[in-house]
Amino acid sequence: MEFKDYYKILGVPRGAGDDEIKKAFRKLAREYHPDVAKDKKRAEEKFKEINEAYEVLGDPAKRKKYDELGPNWKAGEQFRPPPGWEQAFGGAGRGGRARGRSGGVEFEFGGTGFSDFFEQLFGGAGRGDFGRDFVHEQERFATRGQDIEADLMVTLEEAARGAVRAVTLRVTDNSGRPRTEACKVRIPPGVREGQKLRLAGRGQAGGGGGEAGDLYLNVRLARHPEFTPDGANLHAEIELAPWEAVLGAEVSVPTLDGRVNIKIPPGTPAGQKLRVRGRGLPQAGGGVGDLFVEVKIVVPAKVNDAERQLWEKLARESRFHPRAG
Repeated sequence: MEFKDYYKILGVPRGAGDDEIKKAFRKLAREYHPDVAKDKKRAEEKFKEINEAYEVLGDPAKRKKYDELGPNWKAGEQFRPPPGWEQAFGGAGRGGRARGRSGGVEFEFGGTGFSDFFEQLFGGAGRGDFGRDFVHEQERFATRGQDIEADLMVTLEEAARGAVRAVTLRVTDNSGRPRTEACKVRIPPGVREGQKLRLAGRGQAGGGGGEAGDLYLNVRLARHPEFTPDGANLHAEIELAPWEAVLGAEVSVPTLDGRVNIKIPPGTPAGQKLRVRGRGLPQAGGGVGDLFVEVKIVVPAKVNDAERQLWEKLARESRFHPRAG
C-alpha cells in the first residue's frame, strides 16, 4: 500500500507543535469542507484525507507510533510495515478500508472514509472471530456466518441531518473467487461517536444453509474545524478584541445550519462560555442540544503610533488593576 505522509498532507514540518498542527488542520478543513467547496467530490476526498492526517498527528499516542516508523517512512513509496508492527501499531482505532479473514474467507471494505494505510496501522476494523475455522462444521451442520465490524467516518453535518452512504464489501472465498457487494447505510440524525449501525445479513455467509452474519459499522465522528461534540452539545471558540469583551458587542458565530448573531455582555472574561440554545445535535429522546461558545480574548501583536498613544492613555487613566489585593 502507499505510504501516507500526514505531515505533507497538513503542510507542516515533522517537528511541528500541537498548536501549529491544529491551526493547519482548521485552515485546510475550512477550505475543503464539502458544505462550502465548489468541487464537492474532490472536496469530500480531500476532507477525509485531512481528517485522517489530523486524527494521527493530533493524537499524541498515534503520532508517536507514526513517527516510530523510522526508515520505513518515505512519501509516495509502497509501504512495508516493519517487523512486529502488528503488536506495536495494532489495536483499537479508526478503520478505513478494512481487511480481515474469517473461516477462510477474505473480505475488505470500501467507502468507510479511511485509507488502507491508516487501517493497517491504527484500524480496529474488519473484526470477527478470525481464529476459528468452521469449514468442517459447515459441511455437516447449518451454522450462522460470522458478524463483521468496520469503522465508518461520519461528519457532524451527517450526524445532525442524517444521511445515506454507500459502502462496498469485496469478498474472496475459499475458491479464490472474488465478489463485490454494495449496500446503502442509513445514518440516523443524532448518531453518536461509537454507536454501532447494524446491517442484518451483510456479514459472512453461513454454512450448510445457515443464515449470514451481520455487518456492524462503528460510527467515528470526523474532526470539524469549528466544533467539538459532547453528546448532543457542541463546543466552539470565538475570538474577541479586548474592547469587545469590555464594552460588549454583537458578533457572528458559525453553527451547523449557518451563522447566527449572539450578544457579548459587557465585561465578559476570557474562558466564559456562552450558550446558543438549539444549535447542537439531535437528542435521542427528541429535541436538540446546545452550542457552547468559549470566549478567547486576542490582543494585537503590533500597533501603530496612534494606537499606542491610545493604549498608553488608557493605562494612565484606567482604575482597573488585575493584580491588586
